[in-house]
Amino acid sequence: MGILQELLNDIPVPKMAKVKQTFDNTREEDVVGTLQAQLERVKDTVKPGMEIAVAVGSRGVDRLVDITGVTIKFLQDLGAKPFIVPSMGSHGGATAEGQKAVLEHLGVTEEAVNAEIRSSMEVIKIGELPNGLPVYIDKLASEADGIVVINRVKPHTAFRGPVESGIMKMISIGLGKQKGAEACHQLGFKHMAEHVPAMAKMIMEKMPIIFSVATVENAFDKVAKLEVLLPEEVEAKEVELQKLSKQLLPKLFFDEIGVLVIDEIGKNISGDGMDPNVTGRYPTPYAHGGPDVSKMVVLDVTPESEGNANGVGTADFTTERLVNKMDKHGTYANGLTSTVVGPTHISTTLPNDKMAIQAAVKTCNILDFTKVKLVRIKNTLDIGEIEVSESLLEHVEKHPNLEVVSELYEIDFNKQGNLFK
Repeated sequence: MGILQELLNDIPVPKMAKVKQTFDNTREEDVVGTLQAQLERVKDTVKPGMEIAVAVGSRGVDRLVDITGVTIKFLQDLGAKPFIVPSMGSHGGATAEGQKAVLEHLGVTEEAVNAEIRSSMEVIKIGELPNGLPVYIDKLASEADGIVVINRVKPHTAFRGPVESGIMKMISIGLGKQKGAEACHQLGFKHMAEHVPAMAKMIMEKMPIIFSVATVENAFDKVAKLEVLLPEEVEAKEVELQKLSKQLLPKLFFDEIGVLVIDEIGKNISGDGMDPNVTGRYPTPYAHGGPDVSKMVVLDVTPESEGNANGVGTADFTTERLVNKMDKHGTYANGLTSTVVGPTHISTTLPNDKMAIQAAVKTCNILDFTKVKLVRIKNTLDIGEIEVSESLLEHVEKHPNLEVVSELYEIDFNKQGNLFK
């Protein structure tokens, strides 16, 4: 028996029960119809023969393929020639091929949306902010007659401000590719609330951005609101949409969690691999909210993340399975671009799921390990049903948004000590 097995052998894994979490389920019932109606108000911005770059990002945005496809058809019906530009900063390993592959994983293929994908990391510099920060934009987009931006508005994971993650961030960082993302992050997240809108406004002034499609999602990651915005409307409207997004944000209804187990992380789930707004673990001191988690475990990385395990360093423990799947270069590129390298560290790595969970229980600073307050989720996008340990059931029974939906049961590990068969 090795030293790790010896230290963890007698650490109990608590019995668990399934719990349903209830959130506001406000949603847009007819996304396609609403988008088509909204697009009518911007049809005068499109002229026959215009080449139009449609900026699409790396997030798993609800109905992304439909929204992109409807927007492409709208432009084509007006006689324009739209093409897709991957707009995701340094994601996809900061390569043209990688960024196109990210879109394809999200279902945005040339066949699905009936438009060519032109992917390049080449950018042009269009100016500087007063503090000297350079402002870049994708060269292919800059040469188009028009630019359309599609993105979801939601709270950022590393800073707070009236404008966080949304259309303006897509313009300043997404369309800026690796160099633009690097420039925007250069002076750190402390100043991002100023730099993101400042860069976006400069780009909107100097580049032919004709309109944007913005969505807000509910706690179940379904479109709750959709708006088509002219450039002069973007900043004010995004502030309103940001407020709505924060109201609808999914959460774990616990103030304190001893151990949080997350089955999977990935760039398709959050830029941070897992949404800090849910876990309460932030990569910088400039954002806040969520539960106080003593120890956190991440068990695996999604196939869609292509080995990018950004966020694993935010956890205390992980597994050899995750580390073996990790594309270190792709992961480290995230930290080098954002200047926040903590999430790209490799957390303490255990041979299997059981030992990783036991390690978290052992170190969560309680006297009686059998009373650990443990919560397990699939990922931070999927928290409608979670698992909680026996010690949390009293809290669950008193909470209006929580309901126990199973009896207590033992966690079922296979012979290799893992949860996944």
